[in-house]
Amino acid sequence: MKKQSNLVTQAPAPALLFFALPMIIGNLFQQFYNMADSIIVGNLVGEDALAAVGASYSFTTVFIMVAIGGGLGASVLTSQYLGAEKYREMKSSVYTFLITFAAVSVVLAVFGLVANPMILRLLKTPENIMEDAVLYLQIYFLGLPFMFMYNILSSDFNALGRSNIPLALLIFSSVLNIGMDLWMVGGLHLGVAGAAIATVIAQGISAVISLVILLKILRNYETEGKVPFFRKDMFRTGTKIAIPSIIQQSIVSIGMLLTQSAVNRFGSSALAGFSAGSRLESICVVPMIATGNAVSTFTAQNLGAGKPDRIRKGYGVSYGIIICFGAALILISQLFYRPILSAFVSESSSPVAFQTGTAYFRFLGIFFSFLGFKAITDGVLRGSGDMKVYMFANLVNLGLRVAVAQLCSPIWGIEMIWYAVPIGWFANYFISFCWYKTGNWRKKSLVAGD
Repeated sequence: MKKQSNLVTQAPAPALLFFALPMIIGNLFQQFYNMADSIIVGNLVGEDALAAVGASYSFTTVFIMVAIGGGLGASVLTSQYLGAEKYREMKSSVYTFLITFAAVSVVLAVFGLVANPMILRLLKTPENIMEDAVLYLQIYFLGLPFMFMYNILSSDFNALGRSNIPLALLIFSSVLNIGMDLWMVGGLHLGVAGAAIATVIAQGISAVISLVILLKILRNYETEGKVPFFRKDMFRTGTKIAIPSIIQQSIVSIGMLLTQSAVNRFGSSALAGFSAGSRLESICVVPMIATGNAVSTFTAQNLGAGKPDRIRKGYGVSYGIIICFGAALILISQLFYRPILSAFVSESSSPVAFQTGTAYFRFLGIFFSFLGFKAITDGVLRGSGDMKVYMFANLVNLGLRVAVAQLCSPIWGIEMIWYAVPIGWFANYFISFCWYKTGNWRKKSLVAGD
């Protein structure tokens, strides 16, 4: 294997861009196949079915982000060991957190199966979609361990600098999921249950293939002596990073979940429109979040290699990447919103849903760069293991979003729910950036004394 990753040796601009692009494309495919449920169900079953999947989506996204955040946090340790060329410890880090999150996924699956009807009621889910929403979630949580395994393994591939592998697997999984959606929903007429079954099967097959490939790659790193499959010290260190990372990755989804009760007050049509807008948001944030995750891996590997000056250069370059993506998203959201939203809801048959989705998507389209600036700054803090301010900034983000949505929407209307989003993003960025400027993250290497 190469003794050094390209993230440590190549010029920061091409290193970050070529590492981030497969992550962006792969995450887009993941969002597309997640969206397939909504598009296919909305067009083949109806508005209520779309609202039911949308109500379920905000709940399931929390669990997805726990998996992604946990994988990103744990992979910081793996990246730093790789940068330091400590391959025995790197392997042990991978094994430790595969075991850890396998156990976590089983616990969360049981919780989701038991608690989802109660949580949907607490969120004031409309009664006319409750039965379908519960059915979708029951099937989804049966396959939760596969989803966890896949996302943790994807983070491991990225930590090793192999972001092209998750991309290939996501393309395969996306095509499989969409094909099975069309068959089960359109051919077998299984409704929301068919959409859930298709997602579980696609994730399960991808997870198994991912595990086989990762184990094969790890065998190529030569080590002396037996590699421990679980190390308590790594578990403790990785957990200190993983928990704040889970919180950060979950901010959007937790915010959606906690504000959904505010949306539900406006009825199932408004919920259907909000669900469509949320799905479009989840696509638009992909390049921003992926660039932030690339900066995190870049930071971890270079800090492990003792090259903090490269991190500052990479951070500066990432602003240009974010600005380019932000400009493109402004154009798309302002000029092409009508045909994009029409894939989810019909303007003629569901005017309230279409109007709600349009207002949400067009407003947020102006502010996605704020999210990108937050993501890359958080990426430096997370990649260096400097987590206290990182976690505080993301909690401020969440608190502002929920408070404004819950307190202001009953008074000034549903629009306050999406006005709150950029307020939270900017506050998060401001706090993280001020801490980045102190330079304390340069002193946070987790592997120097290992």
